Amino acid sequence: MAGLKIFSGNSNPGLAKKVAEAAGVQLGFCQMNSFADGEIQVEIHESVRGKNVFIVQSTCPPANQNYMELFILMDALRRASASSITAVIPYYGYARQDRKVAPRAPISAKLMADLITTAGADRVVSVDLHAAQIQGFFNVPVDHLFAIPTLARAWRESLGFGDDFVAVSPDAGGVERTRAFAKRVECPMAIIDKRRSGPNEAKALHLIGDVRDKTAVIIDDMIDTAGTLTQAVDSLYKNGAKRVFAVATHPVLSGPAISRIVESKLEKIWVTDTIPLSEAAKNSGKIEVISVAPLLAEAIKRIDGNDSVSSLFD
Repeated sequence: MAGLKIFSGNSNPGLAKKVAEAAGVQLGFCQMNSFADGEIQVEIHESVRGKNVFIVQSTCPPANQNYMELFILMDALRRASASSITAVIPYYGYARQDRKVAPRAPISAKLMADLITTAGADRVVSVDLHAAQIQGFFNVPVDHLFAIPTLARAWRESLGFGDDFVAVSPDAGGVERTRAFAKRVECPMAIIDKRRSGPNEAKALHLIGDVRDKTAVIIDDMIDTAGTLTQAVDSLYKNGAKRVFAVATHPVLSGPAISRIVESKLEKIWVTDTIPLSEAAKNSGKIEVISVAPLLAEAIKRIDGNDSVSSLFD
């Protein structure tokens, strides 16, 4: 893999380092600082001419800062004659703004896709996009990876599998994701009927399925303010669940999320490292991290070698 280079922005350097190690290469040497006025400065300290370059940069909060770092780093690499540039975006910021929900509203997820392409991306790799249709917002190839196989494997190894568990979707939109987890853990599934009353506000109304005397596992793509999650926990206990866990790909954990999780009856949350945890989250005692670095590294090696990526979906 002499032609492979992996660089990192400042959003998730820990994950980038793990990805480089798993791919068998050293992380590229670049510096990203800010000028006195706040503008971003990028300096690349090694040649990338003719190389296949991969940039690992989650566009998690602060999303605007991390997006600008990604754009400027891609521009620098393009002008340094990189053969190809792949934006590896484990968490795709603005993904929830994927359609018009009101008159004169933007579709920000599409705008970000246009900006990523304009800045120089020849390909995009992401994990568990909030809506799979976002792949169609790009005019370059998109490899949409899934964390559920990794999370389900870790779950089986730690807590087992079978009919003693029930995988729970917190809303109708997450049924496919929950079914994928349930299939791998060989357990039944249930659905919580949830209706939103406003941004970051949700109310769990009705449980479809049987959770009585079972260990319930709530499956979601992300945990933001944890309002949906904690309401789902209460609903499951009211319906007879004996234990409640949660599995989510992206630990956004904004606002009151940590305090809600700590105060809830939730036993533990399993998340990935697409977004680095804050100190408060690390110290909560309820969050366990499963790394997706091996998944991303394998995708990078296959893209670099022009091999199939689709087998990673299993």
